[in-house]
Amino acid sequence: MPELSGSRPESGLELYAWLFMRLSGIALLFLALIHVLIMHVLHDVTVIDFQFVARRYATPFWRTYDILMLWLAVLHGLNGLRTIIMDYVHSSGWRTVWVAVILLVGLVFLAMGSVGIVTFQPGRFALR
Repeated sequence: MPELSGSRPESGLELYAWLFMRLSGIALLFLALIHVLIMHVLHDVTVIDFQFVARRYATPFWRTYDILMLWLAVLHGLNGLRTIIMDYVHSSGWRTVWVAVILLVGLVFLAMGSVGIVTFQPGRFALR
């Protein structure tokens, strides 16, 4: 009997990738909803500026929150792209090439976003 699309894999990397997609999707749902609530519902667009971000990033909680959301979103997206590649690219050589490309692009995005969040220093524009 052929495997049904969306059914759970038996074992190995595909099982962990399948499980990660479900768990990260649930986590991202809550993280993104809270982000939208705080950044777009509770605060007017005129309030969100450099000082707003500086005050948020003055505590480790918000940096951790944002970096967790970044990592989960990028890894969730990369895993989805990897799944699409596995489903539609039939040549194993081209699969390897495309998976390597998305991994490289994903690592660049993770590095850029992580550096921005971790090294953010308000400097002379400190909390006013």
